[in-house]
Amino acid sequence: MKFGQTLKSSLIKEYSYYYIQYDELKHFIKQGLSETSNKWSGQLEEEFVNRLEEELDKIFDFTTLKTKEINRRIADVDKLVARTVENSKHATPEEMEYYEQDYEDLEDELRDIISDVYDLNTFTQLNYTGFQKILKKHDKRTKYILKPIYQTRLDAKPFYKTNTDLFIVKLSKLYDLVRTRGNPTQGDSAAGGKTQNFVRQTTKYWVHPDNITELKLIILQHLPVLVFNPNKDWETEDSAITSIYFDNENMDLYYGRLLKTEGAEAIRVRWYGNMEVDNMFIERKTHREDWTGEKSVKARFPMKENKINDFLNGKYTAKQAFEKKRREGRKSAEEIDALERLAQEVQYRVIKDKMRPVMRTFYHRTAFQLPGDARVRISLDTQLTMVREDNFDGVNRTKDSWRRMDIGINYPFSNLPPGDVERFPYAVLEVKLQTQLGQEPPQWVRDLVSSHLVEAVPKFSKFIHGCSTLLPDKIDLIPFWLPQMDVDIRKPKCDDNYGIVRRHGESGTSAPGNHMDEEELVFANNGTSRENYGSVRIDESNNRVEQLPTEDNTSNIWDRLQEKWDQMNKYIFHYDTEQLSNAVAPGTVYETQIHAPPGKKIAVPVRVEPKVYFATERTYLSWLSISLIFGGTAQALLNYGDIVSFMTSSCFYLLSALTILYSTGIYVWRVMNVRKKRAARYDDQFGPDAICSAMVLTILVNFLFRWLY
Repeated sequence: MKFGQTLKSSLIKEYSYYYIQYDELKHFIKQGLSETSNKWSGQLEEEFVNRLEEELDKIFDFTTLKTKEINRRIADVDKLVARTVENSKHATPEEMEYYEQDYEDLEDELRDIISDVYDLNTFTQLNYTGFQKILKKHDKRTKYILKPIYQTRLDAKPFYKTNTDLFIVKLSKLYDLVRTRGNPTQGDSAAGGKTQNFVRQTTKYWVHPDNITELKLIILQHLPVLVFNPNKDWETEDSAITSIYFDNENMDLYYGRLLKTEGAEAIRVRWYGNMEVDNMFIERKTHREDWTGEKSVKARFPMKENKINDFLNGKYTAKQAFEKKRREGRKSAEEIDALERLAQEVQYRVIKDKMRPVMRTFYHRTAFQLPGDARVRISLDTQLTMVREDNFDGVNRTKDSWRRMDIGINYPFSNLPPGDVERFPYAVLEVKLQTQLGQEPPQWVRDLVSSHLVEAVPKFSKFIHGCSTLLPDKIDLIPFWLPQMDVDIRKPKCDDNYGIVRRHGESGTSAPGNHMDEEELVFANNGTSRENYGSVRIDESNNRVEQLPTEDNTSNIWDRLQEKWDQMNKYIFHYDTEQLSNAVAPGTVYETQIHAPPGKKIAVPVRVEPKVYFATERTYLSWLSISLIFGGTAQALLNYGDIVSFMTSSCFYLLSALTILYSTGIYVWRVMNVRKKRAARYDDQFGPDAICSAMVLTILVNFLFRWLY
């Protein structure tokens, strides 16, 4: 579908007059070129720009008016909600029936405002896309370059930069009051809640910019926006989060986090808000393998900004950092001891391994969570940006400090050279669940993560992505998602009833879905699969990632026979194929989908449990026991003394020796690869079949010579 058709199919009836007249502008270009023999004149250019100005004024005025209308409606509902909550506090059960109807009416009104916010956001997105496409078409057809110049006019009347976050924070508060009938969940916004007897599950997703506002509006109807300071008016900088990651020349922390080695650490300094904030947090994240019985942990301790340089250089000790806290006595001695011990370990690691600032990550975070209740926590990070802080190329970016001071939170950091900044194209959604054993996550969460609005990317890391894109000369292993960054993650709407759907009354028009025009569909469907990000493994022979086969691959009768044959071999040889294969990735892979850039390899995190080593040894011992049986059989046949027995015995001796050599070689190969956590194919496709064939051949030789002699 071309953009003109997409625009028509997505029109909201009430807004129809205010959309960009894309077809008329396109027709003006075509007609102007045909009337002047494909020569675009200055007069036509002036008239075209005037038409663009009329469209821009119309759209800007409408969005300004609509924004004021939404603000007014939110203010009116705010007063009604406050009055209803206050009056219903002391209402009798009979009176509550009337107030229940009031709450339902307020909930309907809030849903209608939510639809208005969604419609306005969709309207601005479509119109901005319309300007970009008509300018591109103009430049291509007329050979007059207008697009980069006209961007300044768009920036002067930025209808497409409507701040929906303020709407979302206000609507979230009101919706929570109405949903809970004036009794919102109370608790410490910074608290994590009780975590004993709970299973933690964290998943990460990418969200296309077109879907960000709709996603937020869906989530706020189930969880309120987490506001850490409800007594202060919300400002954009309140959601800003900046982290400075440390590493050394060898990028040890990068490789540890990338390969998920046991005990891998990440050390960073984090602050919330602008650059003038004085309270910082030094954090250490430690990865733990599942087999250890421990969970990956994130620990941190506070420190003033003016003390961080001396702390990282060893001039300001951990003991000095916590002397004041000990005197104040606000925390127990055990808590202070634990924080001081953490500070000592971090300081020792930084100084010993000569670590320095390497990467900065910046983003705006919208967190959704019930205060004091961490069973469901959802965070959405937008405007994600990675910035170089290192001096590996001889440029002293931080001026020997712990962070560079030539930038703040001024996204998109236009003053930085292109090689110093990576602007991530998507938002990052993180869903953290703490469910009791055997308990399913809420249905709305399952619907959300399986919808067209998100794309699952397990184990995504901002630090890893920043290093792999901005420091290509320092690394040769890249994360598996990097080669797929040019794949459009937008997907068609699979359920028309899911998402923000406006009840337009007589118009009968639903909110527009996630449309892609003809050019975008070609780009999105370039043959690269985006499914099963987690079910990949590396083929190191050709440096490619391979994906799991579909279930249909086992439908063939020969595949089923092969499966039975493998099961028989496993039974005969006690071959622990499953444990060995799970050391790298579940299942067997056949189809190559992803190619690494030249000179790079794709790192696939490999989990190696201690039982894998024992499985390898058990498999080796099973092979040795088979070789001893062959050797015993050969010795027994040799005792018969005739020529036939001697020849058959020689075959069994040879088979025994070959079995020992083969199994020893395979065992050494497996142990070396398991220790290096290489994503190799650990199941034996040749050995069991070969040994069975050799044994059958040896027996046939015996019968043949007995028959001949």
